[in-house]
Amino acid sequence: MATKNTSDNIEDYIKSLLEQTGIVEIKRSNLADTFQVVPSQINYVIKTRFTESRGYEVESKRGGGGYIRIAKVHFSDQHHLFGNLMANVGETISEQVFDDLIQLLFDEEVLTEREGNLILATSGDDVLGPDAPAIRARMLRKLLQRLDRKGFHL
Repeated sequence: MATKNTSDNIEDYIKSLLEQTGIVEIKRSNLADTFQVVPSQINYVIKTRFTESRGYEVESKRGGGGYIRIAKVHFSDQHHLFGNLMANVGETISEQVFDDLIQLLFDEEVLTEREGNLILATSGDDVLGPDAPAIRARMLRKLLQRLDRKGFHL
């Protein structure tokens, strides 16, 4: 079993707060003091682990009274989820963002673990080649369109 690093511990702490209240407002400096790290490490954790593609909204205000507000996005229904994702799919998608979106679909109980793993197994740069980012974007659009059809299940 792998040991958790400081970034994992910070992420777990923020997620535990989110589970309690649904929205978290924290001072970067206070969190840095709590974990005995520099504030830039808090920024790193938030920028890499609490992204839109992972289902989070982050608002940040810098300065003396600055804070970071993190909220877990909850969709009213799957159609809203698909519409939101479709609106944010660009012409290309990195492998990491694609993986995060498939994880989000699993977390929202749209995909089973097996379905998600099958999609991920076929969506890597090593499989899709040099045009992988553009192919992934087209794959995601088609997948979302298909999933959004009434009554359709993979």
